[in-house]
Amino acid sequence: MQSFIALGKKIYNMDNPREVRRMVVFVVRSCLYRSRMERLFAFFHTTSLLQEIADIYPFVYEQPTRAFFYNQSTFHERAQLVEEHMEFMTERLKPEVARDIYRSRNIPLWQAACEEQTLQLVLYYEPGQRKEGLLSVMLRLENQPLYQIIFWLARNRAGEWSMWIGAMQGPNMENARDIVKKITKQCHAYRTKNLILYAVQAVARALELRHIYAVTNYGYYANNHMRMDRKLKTSFSDFWQEAGGQATEDKRFDVLPLTEHRKTMEEVPTRKRAVYRKRFAMLDEIDAAISQEMEKIMQ
Repeated sequence: MQSFIALGKKIYNMDNPREVRRMVVFVVRSCLYRSRMERLFAFFHTTSLLQEIADIYPFVYEQPTRAFFYNQSTFHERAQLVEEHMEFMTERLKPEVARDIYRSRNIPLWQAACEEQTLQLVLYYEPGQRKEGLLSVMLRLENQPLYQIIFWLARNRAGEWSMWIGAMQGPNMENARDIVKKITKQCHAYRTKNLILYAVQAVARALELRHIYAVTNYGYYANNHMRMDRKLKTSFSDFWQEAGGQATEDKRFDVLPLTEHRKTMEEVPTRKRAVYRKRFAMLDEIDAAISQEMEKIMQ
């Protein structure tokens, strides 16, 4: 128990009463699942890199103890999820990159000028995202986050490495609508949430993943995507279906295509073809940039 208490004090702010309560819950649950927690400790001591990441980001020990990631996830599922994600990260990415991500540093993927500002896609992670995943692709305008998709990397039931999307989040600022409208115009009438999904698909392909699964409305771990009247702020399920997603046997997840379906010019009305050509050129540029940047950070 003493080791769990010491770890809890490292994870939580003991000057905050709410954090103290969470620390107590963490210790109790760790004791209840002592055997699995000891296996988790052992995993993060198998290599010096894993141990260093756990020191930088001790929340790897907290996440299995809380009802995170997806609806009705179990302690053992969450612990396995964390282990598999970190196994993939440390085996596929360069050591310094894996460390930098969990130091909340941006890994650039693509950028373009947007009027007098810079629009950029980055690979990023911070502890505040830990309820929904262990990594994210974020769309930013200068230093302002616009859209992000938070995910983790783990095997599916067939043992194939896959991306699992835990949440998609939009802008949270006073003039969000005006900013999104400006970005959409800049991107040749391509919606920002489609752009962030397109980038995530490109990252999945660069990592040579076999599938992308995305949490449905039913599968979301919490209800903070709902308004007070119980209507959805964002319907994950509707968007995944629009993007070519299909239901799976597990109603908590849809499976998404690794590549976005692209209309042929014959399918596009003549008056819109110039816009579509510019859009497709931009998307091809994003594809090439992400492929190049991901190649730089992989072993």
